[in-house]
Amino acid sequence: MAASVLADASFLVALLSERDRNHRWAIAEATKHSTPWNTCEAALSEAFFLLGTRGAPVLSELMRRGALTCAFNLAEEFEAVLTFMDKYADVPMSLADGCLVRMTETFPNAVLLTTDSDFRIYRRHSRQAVPCVLPR
Repeated sequence: MAASVLADASFLVALLSERDRNHRWAIAEATKHSTPWNTCEAALSEAFFLLGTRGAPVLSELMRRGALTCAFNLAEEFEAVLTFMDKYADVPMSLADGCLVRMTETFPNAVLLTTDSDFRIYRRHSRQAVPCVLPR
């Protein structure tokens, strides 16, 4: 079965910003993982903010084409997300990170595209590493 590809804000920013130090890595990974990529509203909010007026139109176009989908309902998952945020308060874990870790628990064969090394610290289902692809 094909993986459910999840996209963190850091991956989206690296993909869409030529000035990002991980831009080439993100381009290479984007070609390896078919769309649609799934994300959450919190990660989208971060990406839109970080990309600003230059990158936001491209991010919007990815959503309009269905290549990037907002596929998480925080209202249904808030308790699990808040539990993650409490557990990793010392990191600290953002709302977006909590949502994405929860998504790795609920999406079949999930893999997360990210440049955020905190995902190496987080654990899903209590002890399992978060399946993610990071730059080397």
